[in-house]
Amino acid sequence: MPHHKYLIIGAGPTGLGAARRLAELGEESFAVLEANAYAGGLAASFKDSQGFTWDIGGHVVFSHYAYFDALMEDLLGGEYLEHQRVAGVRIAGTWVPYPFQNNIRHLPPELVWECVKALLPGPGRNADDFMPSDFRQWINHIFGEGIARLFMLPYNFKVWATPPELMDYKWIGERVSVVSLERVLKNILLHHDDVSWGPNNTFKFPLTGGTGEIFRRMAARLDGRVLYGRSVTAVDPAAKAVTCATGERFTYEHLLFTGHLDKLARHLLTQAPGAVREAASLLVHNGAYIGGVGVEGPRDDDKCWMYFPEANCPFYRVTNFHNYSPNNTPDPDGMRVRKRAFMTEVSFSGHKPDLGAAHMETALQGLINGSLMTEDDRKAVVSTWEMKIDYAYPVPTLERDRGLRIIQPWLEEHSIYGRGRFGGWKYEASNMDHSVMQGVEWAERMATGKPETTYSL
Repeated sequence: MPHHKYLIIGAGPTGLGAARRLAELGEESFAVLEANAYAGGLAASFKDSQGFTWDIGGHVVFSHYAYFDALMEDLLGGEYLEHQRVAGVRIAGTWVPYPFQNNIRHLPPELVWECVKALLPGPGRNADDFMPSDFRQWINHIFGEGIARLFMLPYNFKVWATPPELMDYKWIGERVSVVSLERVLKNILLHHDDVSWGPNNTFKFPLTGGTGEIFRRMAARLDGRVLYGRSVTAVDPAAKAVTCATGERFTYEHLLFTGHLDKLARHLLTQAPGAVREAASLLVHNGAYIGGVGVEGPRDDDKCWMYFPEANCPFYRVTNFHNYSPNNTPDPDGMRVRKRAFMTEVSFSGHKPDLGAAHMETALQGLINGSLMTEDDRKAVVSTWEMKIDYAYPVPTLERDRGLRIIQPWLEEHSIYGRGRFGGWKYEASNMDHSVMQGVEWAERMATGKPETTYSL
């Protein structure tokens, strides 16, 4: 029975980040178990039968960490493109630059007034001591009912597939640009587009292979320590052993789990207190369909990605994937792309129906409704690709942190550590750089005792 000091479940960004850092620190007794035949997890990429490359959603490379920056340079060796973000919101028959709340001057005048009027001082509007009880209250208080009605509420329901009154708001941090009346009025009166907000206003993207190229290269350097096709069926915390569907059994001293934390607590643990298993019900997630539509013929559109809050489009976001790299299409010609690659994202949950077999046709019609394609372009579609992912985002619900405070300490008492997008179940710490660094910092904690900073309870 193979034994490892450090056993890692999942060869996504977090698991690979941990494995790489362990190797850098001179540790030799470790292995990574990966259920799939490829590395990358939700950051993998795929090439379809027509030669288009697709990511599992709109990933871009930006960073809060010097270690991550150096890692990207090392892995890609300069084989990447750098972009200035150009993003827009399709609403009321027009395009509003992102962030929407800073650029409402592009709306029809009556909608501009609706937004501004709701931001004017009034009873409770500027109450510093107001404490929202949920995400819906926070949205209305921060943005006013105009911006809330037009964009924030419908868009966030499209993303999360969860009513905002069931969600917390403390996860937001740098992920949402808040708004001030002064800034809004200044932008309106000076006809100024305010588009520089956010950490992803510049980003990198691999020249070839999509985002998944990063993690293919990362895994390839681990000298055979990534074991593919090892789907985990049981974790025995007493014996410190993991059983795979292959029948293999691995023992460990410390286990990094980057899979689905709710499944671990409910099903994979061979023994756990009832409170731990019950706490898994407090962890909520959505699912998503990722669609790829390849269209013959260029179009002059410099946007990187676009948001769609309105009901005439099923997706919440579309990426102009041909603008990320010409090699994402099968006919690159320098930076002139003769085919377009639209990547769509549609969420589902118990609160929002799963489109099932209707997904692709609905997405195609949405691209037409959202002005990205014309009816004539239907005849120019040369490729369609789709992937259903049952776990897309961990939803920051009101009860999430209570569940984590029950599950995670018990796991750590048994040398099991849940990290990563779904292993840690914290959306606010699950960008690509966050996810890699959760693994890196876990490895440093294990090998050197250095405290983790990216993931905390």
